Amino acid sequence: MYVKFGKDIAEKVVEHHKNHGGMSRFEKFKHYHKDFLNIDLSEDQINELANRFSGLVKQGVIDAPEVPGVRSFLEKYYRNMNFWVISGTPTDEIRDIVKQKSMGHFFRECCGSPQKKSYWVKKLMKQNHLQKAGTVFVGDAKSDYQAAIDNEIQFLLRETPDGQSIFQEIDVPRFSTFLQFEKILEML
Repeated sequence: MYVKFGKDIAEKVVEHHKNHGGMSRFEKFKHYHKDFLNIDLSEDQINELANRFSGLVKQGVIDAPEVPGVRSFLEKYYRNMNFWVISGTPTDEIRDIVKQKSMGHFFRECCGSPQKKSYWVKKLMKQNHLQKAGTVFVGDAKSDYQAAIDNEIQFLLRETPDGQSIFQEIDVPRFSTFLQFEKILEML
């Protein structure tokens, strides 16, 4: 979406996007235009960019392969544990993606932008009377980690190639497969 502004701008956008996974696209577009292009966007312009972005990526997310082992993990535990999705993707869109992937029954609710992840964690914990000690945020982005820190709950990192450099200096429990995740949960 930013190639038309030149290769340097496009590279900056890609770099920022990789380093800020989980950040709302509404915030990203505002940031890219203001900081990289010195352009202030109206809410309508931000929404138009977000809609264009959605059209480009939504079906790709639906068609993407699942994280290995996630479906069998959810099948095994969703009756005994409560799961929510908290995403930087807009709420309506993340709900549709989860529905299209036939995974909606695993989750109590799917929550997304424009609200930040910290907001959703706080709200869901209060609304569902969750104790900090028994609540875990599983994520792969700095915004996930920050939401856990802000709400004083345990964070578990699902390692991805993009996330390895971002979390290089942060000491948190890590997993790449859901078999590893199960073992970590047993130790908590």
